[in-house]
Amino acid sequence: MDCPTEEALIRKQLSAMPEVRHLEFDLLNRLLTVHHENLTHEALQAALRAIGMEAVAAGSSTATPPATRFPWPLVFAAALALTAEIADLAANSVPVWLAPVSALLAVVLCGGTTLRKGWIALRHLTLNIHLLMTIAVAGALALGEWPEAAMVIVLFAVAERIEAASLNKARDAIRALLQQAPDSVRIQDADGQWQIQPAASVTTGSLMLCRPGDRIALDGMIVSGRSALNQAAVTGESLPVEKQTGDTVYAGTLNISAALEIRVTATAADSMLARIADSVQQAQSQRAQSQRMIDRFAAIYTPVVGLIALAIAVIPPLLGELSWQTSLYRALVLLVIACPCALVIAAPVTIVSGLTLAARRGIVIKGGQYLEMARSLKFLALDKTGTLTEGKPKLQQILCAPDVSEQDALQIAASLEQGSSHPLAHALLSACQQQLLPVTASAVLEEGAIRGIQAQIGGQHYRIGNQAMLSTLSATPDWLSPLQTLSTQGNSLLYLCDTNRLLAVFAVADSIRSNTASAINNLRTMGVETHMLTGDQEGTAQYIAAQAGIAVVHSQLLPDQKATLIAELADKGVTAMTGDGINDAPALARAHLGIAMGAGSDIALETADIALMENNLQIIPELIRISASTHRVLWQNIVLALGLKLIVFGLTLSGHGSLWAAVMADTGASVLVVLNGMRILRTRQQ
Repeated sequence: MDCPTEEALIRKQLSAMPEVRHLEFDLLNRLLTVHHENLTHEALQAALRAIGMEAVAAGSSTATPPATRFPWPLVFAAALALTAEIADLAANSVPVWLAPVSALLAVVLCGGTTLRKGWIALRHLTLNIHLLMTIAVAGALALGEWPEAAMVIVLFAVAERIEAASLNKARDAIRALLQQAPDSVRIQDADGQWQIQPAASVTTGSLMLCRPGDRIALDGMIVSGRSALNQAAVTGESLPVEKQTGDTVYAGTLNISAALEIRVTATAADSMLARIADSVQQAQSQRAQSQRMIDRFAAIYTPVVGLIALAIAVIPPLLGELSWQTSLYRALVLLVIACPCALVIAAPVTIVSGLTLAARRGIVIKGGQYLEMARSLKFLALDKTGTLTEGKPKLQQILCAPDVSEQDALQIAASLEQGSSHPLAHALLSACQQQLLPVTASAVLEEGAIRGIQAQIGGQHYRIGNQAMLSTLSATPDWLSPLQTLSTQGNSLLYLCDTNRLLAVFAVADSIRSNTASAINNLRTMGVETHMLTGDQEGTAQYIAAQAGIAVVHSQLLPDQKATLIAELADKGVTAMTGDGINDAPALARAHLGIAMGAGSDIALETADIALMENNLQIIPELIRISASTHRVLWQNIVLALGLKLIVFGLTLSGHGSLWAAVMADTGASVLVVLNGMRILRTRQQ
């Protein structure tokens, strides 16, 4: 089951069964999913055997095609066809029987499968390439065109083998995603020894060892060790990433520098790599608009060309303009190019190549229609926290009293906050490189509007909290003049006091991602208008937007308000929403394209149409480029497939067409569109 020829025959056969509700075809992977009610396996097999096919359960060992042997019958048939051609040209110098006997032997040697499939198609009243080729060969033999009949069947067999090899390359591109992860892994047993086990048998919670130079076999969390990992297979990142205890790692990534002990968090079937490969395969069932358009055109193309062939076969002889033999020959040529295989297969091969390339670059797209739509993007709305910014507050600046050093103030503040789970406390603890001081009599500070922590360090009483602590001071210190600027820059301020006075102020803020500004600039040059949608306050939103280069800012929004704004933009053009949080889910669902950041919440990843495996907005311009490239190659394939057929069509009407040229135009076009579609996989990253 390689092309629409087999799909049409299977669809017609199974759709007539009352138990069958719906059929899903994945031609590239030769996978058929049958939705049914009470259909037995035996009945399904019997229906498929009636059309010359055999079904095996997906995933079973028998589902793998046998190894291809050298095609000796095809080689002998080609030699016989060449003999028939030479014998026909030298008819006066060779026995008269040599051409027909050589041609018949060539047809028998390499045409058995094609003729058998043609007979099956005729019995089921299905007009496909095998029936058309059978009619062409039988007609050529009946007209005495012995070399033509032999050459047609040989060329068709050769082209089918080349097409099958080309499609196997397309399948291998998808399989290569899963082959990044090793089949075996070192797992710690109950005695603490490391044992090699098949990766498919490992359960979550197991402890695995990954040595330097090895690829990680399963998703997990590092429990011991620190190393640089090459994550290009999963996230598309070109540079190695430092990973340490507590960090998440993915199957298929390469461990570069040191041994790691990793706690398995997902089985082989549920790994991120497996989910990416599944997404690429499942996306094929969601046909892009251009693919649906081609399918509709193909449904009309074949019968129309068939009717034209019938007219050419009958009308000219009846009018006395051509002989019956000449008219029938021209009709046979048209019948061969009536098959739309090359045209129909152009779309899935090209789109799957685009989806696979995107997956290699760390972009998981859930359907071909989303890949195709990305090139037309007009508006991109972005959440602030976790999308434009890191999503992790960091210490930006410290203001201190004249007699207090920044290091001492930070050491005291971090010591006070060491038991807190608040993100601002984590920012202070991360910034402090000194040893934390022993804290006694620690307690939560809540007095009116004042919120914070109070405790004793070395017998001295300290407090750290919000701006309301300023109200407890007898006078505002002069060194606080930069506070207004820090506030307008979106900083959250923490105030450190002792019993009598203010010691220091800590400005903590979420930092913009290093690649955000360049990504926004790239999008602007592509003609994409960017908007910020955030629930944060106006001052913070404007400050981050200015850093990123975003002109349109919508702040203090609730989730439903974000969705409403997306709906307004969607009325003006193709709109995408990029976010990472639960509050972004309504907007992600409402947009034409929902794009989730890889480190986002599960509900955001589930709702989105596209997921970025790396938290890097530069991937969005890359997505648009891949979409544009896929669209361009797809139309090249459409022009190529139709152009070759139209050339042969014109040559036939003018009396210069031939059966072998028609075969090359049909099956040759199929090979060319597959190879051209796969050219996308060699596109270099910009």
